[in-house]
Amino acid sequence: MKISRIARIGAIGAVAALALAGCAANETAPEGGSSDAPESTVSGTIEATGASSQEAAQQAWVAAFQTANTGATVNYTSTGSGTGRENFIAGSSNFIGSDRAYNADEIAAGGFGACTDDEIVEVPVYISPVAVAFNLDGIDSLNLDGATIAGIFAGDITNWNDEAIASQNEGVELPDQAIVPVHRADASGTQETFTTYLEAVAPDVWTNEASDEWPLSTGEAADGTSGVVNAITNGVGYIGFADASQASGLGQVAIEVEGEYVSYSAEAASALVAASPLEEGRSAHDLAFAVDPAAAPAGSYPIALVSYLIGCVNYEDSEVASLVKAYFQYVASAEGQDVSAEAAGSAPISDDLREKVNAAIDAIVTE
Repeated sequence: MKISRIARIGAIGAVAALALAGCAANETAPEGGSSDAPESTVSGTIEATGASSQEAAQQAWVAAFQTANTGATVNYTSTGSGTGRENFIAGSSNFIGSDRAYNADEIAAGGFGACTDDEIVEVPVYISPVAVAFNLDGIDSLNLDGATIAGIFAGDITNWNDEAIASQNEGVELPDQAIVPVHRADASGTQETFTTYLEAVAPDVWTNEASDEWPLSTGEAADGTSGVVNAITNGVGYIGFADASQASGLGQVAIEVEGEYVSYSAEAASALVAASPLEEGRSAHDLAFAVDPAAAPAGSYPIALVSYLIGCVNYEDSEVASLVKAYFQYVASAEGQDVSAEAAGSAPISDDLREKVNAAIDAIVTE
């Protein structure tokens, strides 16, 4: 089929590799899940880039979707959210995954090259904790409050046996070893989620504004979620943040909330999001959460990633529109959410939120 407005620019040069993975994904699909996913016989090929946090979920979604729709190919390349948003504006991705929605200024500026106008659909479909992970010999977990985490990443706390850490971890033999904080080198929604947490809970320590770009020259930079995880895995004394789906096997930080230390889990992350409102002033097909980590209720995990699928209301090619719409519907379905939970440990969206998400997806014009 014809794919219109797809300029195969360098930003999605890795798509060819994912195309091979997409073909392989047609051969197998995850088992289980409910049967509520919309039946579809769409066909064709669509290109997507974006959030590396969604990588495990996207692989599982694509495999299951292509098994149900053998004529369809969905190529999702993990580029990071910032590159994904740039690609959508440039017109080189039919849809994207992003760990944040476009902000009001970006939407007002418009110019979404993937679309025939400036009307977009943004739906939250992936809720996951952002793990604060570390590598220390013989230590699997640590308790830390927000001010201490902020001090570590601001470069104020530089040694693992610092009193700020030791006082929260009685009985743990902390080494006299330098701390090496790792952050993302690329523009990242995961990074913005993390710096939003630091700004909200420790503004006296973390004096920078929340941003998807790292504001400091200290620490070590790594590309993508996998780059951060690899750096921590290979560096004793390292600490960083990453989507929890890719941080297993590393030491984990339990974070102080309302006087208790909470370890990450899908349920605890979901509790934070459930207590958060949708942003005001957006269209009915633009569903962006206003998550405030400083207002995290007791028992919730305060660094929760809400990641989005972003597409057009109007595409030049109706077949592209139909395929994007069908894929979004599958991802949002109870089956799609179960597939993601099994593959990536994410928290399924609630039935109430699914109703809003499906209504937003319905805005995509297919005729």
